[in-house]
Amino acid sequence: MTSHSQPQSVWSRYIFSVDHKVIAIQYIALGLIMSVIGSYMSYVIRMKLAWPADPVVGFGDLAASQYNMLVTMHGTIMVFWVAMPILVAGFGNYLIPLMVGTDDMAFPTLNMLSVWTFILSTVVLLISLFVPGGAAAAGWTSYPPLAADPRFSGVDLGITLWILAVALEFVAFLMGGVNFITTSINRRAPGMSMWDLPLFVWEEIMASIIFMLSVGPLVAGAVMLLLDHNFGTGFYDTAQGGDPLLFQHLFWFFGHPEVYVLLLPALGILAEVITSCSRKALFGYKMVVWSTIIAGLLSFIVWAHHQFISGIDPRLAFPFSLTTILISVPFAVTIFAFIATLWGGSIRMTPAMAAAVLMLATFLLGGCTGIILGSAAADIYMHDTMFVVAHFHYTMVPIVIFAPMAGFYHYFPKMFGKPLDGPLAWLHLVGTGIFFNLCFLAIFPLGFMGHQRRISDPTQFGYIDGGESLQILATIGAIGALVSQIPLAINIVKSLLSDRKADSNPWKSTTLDWQTPSPPPHGNFATTPTVYRGPYFYSPPGIEADYLPQNLPQVDAPSDQVQASVSEPKTIPA
Repeated sequence: MTSHSQPQSVWSRYIFSVDHKVIAIQYIALGLIMSVIGSYMSYVIRMKLAWPADPVVGFGDLAASQYNMLVTMHGTIMVFWVAMPILVAGFGNYLIPLMVGTDDMAFPTLNMLSVWTFILSTVVLLISLFVPGGAAAAGWTSYPPLAADPRFSGVDLGITLWILAVALEFVAFLMGGVNFITTSINRRAPGMSMWDLPLFVWEEIMASIIFMLSVGPLVAGAVMLLLDHNFGTGFYDTAQGGDPLLFQHLFWFFGHPEVYVLLLPALGILAEVITSCSRKALFGYKMVVWSTIIAGLLSFIVWAHHQFISGIDPRLAFPFSLTTILISVPFAVTIFAFIATLWGGSIRMTPAMAAAVLMLATFLLGGCTGIILGSAAADIYMHDTMFVVAHFHYTMVPIVIFAPMAGFYHYFPKMFGKPLDGPLAWLHLVGTGIFFNLCFLAIFPLGFMGHQRRISDPTQFGYIDGGESLQILATIGAIGALVSQIPLAINIVKSLLSDRKADSNPWKSTTLDWQTPSPPPHGNFATTPTVYRGPYFYSPPGIEADYLPQNLPQVDAPSDQVQASVSEPKTIPA
């Protein structure tokens, strides 16, 4: 293990730190700040849809052009500046070195450069909100010709800054992906094979590979969009021989794998929480790993199901419908493995476990509605309706909100060495679950009735019967879900200011990350751990110590001879 001393100054210890744990907290903190901005935008959007004739409380009158900007920036922020830094970079940076038993990332300086590139991208994106003419307004997908024509997408500067911010964000996560893959493969503790990796590490590896392989076409497409918008080139201009459909192919070749870039780490977090809180090894570990690899491969051949009504050759509908159905199989395998892990387990319903179950239940609904939209016949009717909005949020909110909640409640004691308040955690989770479902269950029937998305004033087109009531109900749900985050904020502040100390392993988990003090010191481990078994070995019921530390060999010994505690490390004879 590399030996390096703890930085002494506040500047080098907390600002320009190369410690993976500090960088992870920087990513998570920035993602939480951006979530407040993105959530405020969602509040304004919902208020406009529910009461289009009235000024929005806390915002004022909302013009159609401002509505388009808010929709564009809300989607952009929540996908790229909330989900990516918290799920992929935040938890990935914090947990991977701890889980593989090393002191830091393979390239610590590159890791620091990654987070500061991301901070720069955030500054550029926020500046774009205040430039003359406003921010980008062509939707978070930025389809041309809207995005290529300043008359529709805002002045040149707004969308130019938007493209630059997204490009910088991609560069940051490419650097992070290199670190994740290299660290997971090359810096594992002695005795730890690839089949001994916790599932979270596997999911981060696959997410990083998918991101690296899919982001190139979108970067090329964004450069061409930038040239069209600012220099009059005609890559997407039909009058100059270009094709706007080209951008859709380039965007969704990245955009749909991006869903799995976010989903895989979310499933990895669930695996760690469920195994720990059910006191069981993960059911079908190798099967889940192979399913993840297969899903990663399939993710590159499903993109055109977003384009069934765009004018592509109708004969392409069948193969892309088929691959859309096929890709649901490996994820179904993973979900059923989680359910089988829960079955018969000694379940402890901690807030983290409740968030994990909430994620599973809501994500299943989002996945099933995705299969509906994967059918070309159904998609022709429901494309660009509110049904798509409900499906998208039932897919992304469980990934972006509920899974990080599970990880946050599970790993907060490890990150900060302090426990969270239980009643506040339950108030937060129950309120969020109820109001989220109230909001988006109300939107599904709007889509069935043909209500189109991206309309700032539904009264101009005439409300569909019952549509006004459903919009108001959805808005009440959205506001309730936002208010439900207040207990979380209070809980965090209360915990950080308290004098209470958390146990080093309050959940009695068996992976290496829980065999360090809470919070882990600089360098993580006093000595390099040696691994003798897989990550999810829990002792059977009836044994006083209900877990075994990772640094003990798995031996066929009487139960009274294998009791151990992480706080009492054992010496393994040569």
